[in-house]
Amino acid sequence: MQEQERRGLLSVVLPAYNEEASVPRAAQVICGLLTGAGIAHELIFVDDGSRDGTWPAIQAQCLRFPQVRGVRFSRNFGKEAAIFAGLAQGAGDCLAVLDCDLQHPPEKLLEMYRLWQQGYQVVEGVKTSRGRENPLHTLAARTFYSAISSATGIDMSRASDFKLLDRRAVDVLLAMREKNAFFRALSSWIGFRTAQVEFQVQPRLEGQSKWSIRSLVRYAVTNLTSFSTAPLQLVTLLGMLVFLCSVLLGLRSLWQKFTGQALEGFTTVILLQLFIGSILMICLGIIGYYVAKIYDEIKDRPRYIVAERCGGGADDAQTEATL
Repeated sequence: MQEQERRGLLSVVLPAYNEEASVPRAAQVICGLLTGAGIAHELIFVDDGSRDGTWPAIQAQCLRFPQVRGVRFSRNFGKEAAIFAGLAQGAGDCLAVLDCDLQHPPEKLLEMYRLWQQGYQVVEGVKTSRGRENPLHTLAARTFYSAISSATGIDMSRASDFKLLDRRAVDVLLAMREKNAFFRALSSWIGFRTAQVEFQVQPRLEGQSKWSIRSLVRYAVTNLTSFSTAPLQLVTLLGMLVFLCSVLLGLRSLWQKFTGQALEGFTTVILLQLFIGSILMICLGIIGYYVAKIYDEIKDRPRYIVAERCGGGADDAQTEATL
């Protein structure tokens, strides 16, 4: 499709959690940038149950800019739920996702939009650097992406949530009913014609990061188990390892028995029991975690609950539970 033929509304989804200071700047910068480029657009802020003044800040931007709309969750449901809520609310022919704190450079939206005009259906933002962050955070992130890349067969070493998707790709994502959806991986897994745009993570100008080490670990475990069965394969690997050790120790014990050099005391027996018991408990824990995920899916509770909307003539009193 020729560039002059492919023009449409761009919906920009901005998940926000305790981003009171970032919302006004994000609305001003992105609206100004896209208006100056002559791109029809709308901004959709999704308040993920913030505890500060994020929602009043979003409401203020809805009054200031007619292109801005807001959605507020009834409580905190997590970033993945906020992304999918924004995608569901967006009316655009293409939809982009970026961080409300603008660590994803908004000027890259123009390059992404031009690639979409050329016919690309998934335009991924890939990091050339992670910016300034805690070394422990960097190590944990690299370990996680290495693990999930190996488990899924998709190179996610430089992956991010900064993406622009064609309406068809978005509809495919929204049709997936799994509750623990991992947007960063699923948007690559669905395929379609894909392009990449490199960017450097920008320093945060307003507020502080809401991600603690604990929340990052929980986020990594949840997404790894929701997108891959690799931890279950680890159970099989550990079982084979224990079996191999048992065979070797068994042969050693038989040899000592036949040569009259039987072991004295119970040290070896105790160590074996502790080792095998630990492996069994780890395996049961992994299996139990997957059973818990199955339980969550079977309950079929909504992925998020929308408590309020603002902008675009929305009814602020409307509450909606969305699968």
